[in-house]
Amino acid sequence: MLELIGLKLTGRKLIGGALAACVALGAGSAVAEEVGKVGVDWVGNDIIIDAIKDPKVDGVTCHVSYFDRSVIDRLHKGNWFEDPSDSSISCRQTGPITIGDIDMSEGGEEVFKQGLSLIWKKQVVNRIYDKKNETLIYLSHSRQVQNGSAKMSVTTVPLYGQNVVWSNSKPK
Repeated sequence: MLELIGLKLTGRKLIGGALAACVALGAGSAVAEEVGKVGVDWVGNDIIIDAIKDPKVDGVTCHVSYFDRSVIDRLHKGNWFEDPSDSSISCRQTGPITIGDIDMSEGGEEVFKQGLSLIWKKQVVNRIYDKKNETLIYLSHSRQVQNGSAKMSVTTVPLYGQNVVWSNSKPK
């Protein structure tokens, strides 16, 4: 596996990897570490599970699963340069929580992204802070130039009652 600037390229995703890496320059997103891989059929399609540590929130780790198409599947079905948009996410406290300078806007900020196609399609994880309920929300979805996908997954990390350290003062 080759990892470039938060853009993860498995052996099957090397097609266009250099170009995709150039597009991802300056992304500043978290780096994924593959922690699981489950084969789902005889042609080599897999479900990959990555651990992603939030770069601005120490003590939170997200596990994201996604489908990785095999070369045989690509040859059989065509659509060579793209993986499905499906993903699942679960984030939990994995240590003492220290929150850095995070985006407090309604749209939050991008924590992680990786290419699902040669150029246009990305799997993205956004973090949104729900101030009223003292909760971090993590949303996994795909982003496309056109024909956006409604496939998404959401998880939360409650901060209420936790001993949370804020690098900047806690928002009022």
